[in-house]
Amino acid sequence: MNWEGLNTGLEAEELELELELENEEREHQEAEQKMEFRLAEGTRLDVGVTERVGKSRSFIQGLIEEGHVLVNGAARKANYKVRAMDQITVVIPPPRELKVEAENIPLEVLYEDEDVLVVNKPQGMVVHPAPGAWTKTMVNALLYHCRNLSGINGVLRPGIVHRIDKDTSGLLVVAKNDLAHQGLAEQIKAHSMARRYLAIVHGVVFEPSGTVDAPVGRDPADRKKMAVVFQNAKEAVTHYEVLERFRDFTLLEARLETGRTHQIRVHMAYLKHPVLGDPLYGPRKNLFGLQGQMLHAQLLGFQHPRSGEYMEFSAPASGLFQEVLEEIRRDELE
Repeated sequence: MNWEGLNTGLEAEELELELELENEEREHQEAEQKMEFRLAEGTRLDVGVTERVGKSRSFIQGLIEEGHVLVNGAARKANYKVRAMDQITVVIPPPRELKVEAENIPLEVLYEDEDVLVVNKPQGMVVHPAPGAWTKTMVNALLYHCRNLSGINGVLRPGIVHRIDKDTSGLLVVAKNDLAHQGLAEQIKAHSMARRYLAIVHGVVFEPSGTVDAPVGRDPADRKKMAVVFQNAKEAVTHYEVLERFRDFTLLEARLETGRTHQIRVHMAYLKHPVLGDPLYGPRKNLFGLQGQMLHAQLLGFQHPRSGEYMEFSAPASGLFQEVLEEIRRDELE
């Protein structure tokens, strides 16, 4: 079966680092940039353009979705396989004004009151606007849904206390005012917010449970990636438990003690058990044709920032994650 086509929690300082990297995409560019070139036959469009242009893959995928990447003058999907003599045209528009529009996009809201929302984010949805993904994000949907969101993280991230990556599905808590934002951010800083994930990883994990205590920082060889490094890094701790073993894969529950960028993905790759479908940290050979990692934020618990009451929410894995898991289970019976 082929499923083509389809930010572990970030603390405040890491949100600022992400914004710094996004600004690097924008600086030194005051006007539209246009490039024309050819790629090797059989190259996947988004992969080839990413390598040629030197931007992040998510940035290029955003340009493709917005119609700024053309093949022989026509728009194509990101997974288009380039043919011999195809002419590729890439237009990078100039930086735009930093503002976010409300968009009528359905949201799965598990809980809402005057202070917080708990949302189950689908795989493939970006949490907040950034270069290459200015629209159709969760923030665009949130602004339509409730209008009032905390402003602590600025105009691009209203209400966003923590986030999960575009291709990670699952639970997020959103702050509707600054009091709620401060209370939730303090819990993240104190490592008291409960966050548990389901992950399908490559290989058989033999230990029933374990802990990865390895600092995470920017990969010195690629600033768009994270890595286990011991300089310019922060403490990162992930606890895991085996739920189900298969011939070639393992289903894990991972519990975050800290919340570094890509933490679970980096730690699993560090153990030589990268998350299935992970385009950054997984193997180049993609057995299921996936474009995103099989990672789902299934449980979220926190103290309500106003009442102090402990609240816990769960959302079972569904959609693509569940389809892939069932396919693996069927393969075990053959």
